[in-house]
Amino acid sequence: MAVMYGLYHLVAANGLVWLVCYYGVPLLVVNGFLALIIYLQQTHSSLPHYDSSEWDWLRGALTTVDRDYGFLNKVFHNITHTYVSHHLFSTMPHYHAREATNVIKPLLGEYYQYREVKECICVEAGEGDQKKGVFWYKNKF
Repeated sequence: MAVMYGLYHLVAANGLVWLVCYYGVPLLVVNGFLALIIYLQQTHSSLPHYDSSEWDWLRGALTTVDRDYGFLNKVFHNITHTYVSHHLFSTMPHYHAREATNVIKPLLGEYYQYREVKECICVEAGEGDQKKGVFWYKNKF
């Protein structure tokens, strides 16, 4: 309510166009990037997909990948290549994420996922598959 009250006064003082240009558009851009990053971190054909009978917190936390975006890693406060540690320790401050990632990599071993951004595929149960359990992407090509 306080934000809405503040925005109302900004519109009254500067106009709606000013608010859209200086508040609305940047908010949409930042949230768009954030949604895209989250989507890319949680989708890869090598990750298992669980239904409710197999899913638990740890499996869900490990069903994500770290991706390297080069110089953008710093822009995004390292969340792009430290996303697995963020899922495991969600209350940890972002400035400790690289340290945590370096510690958990050897501990997780093959369960630690690090991938390049190349393709994202939706995985569903096939005709012969059971309708519950763990679903893996099967390359049909």
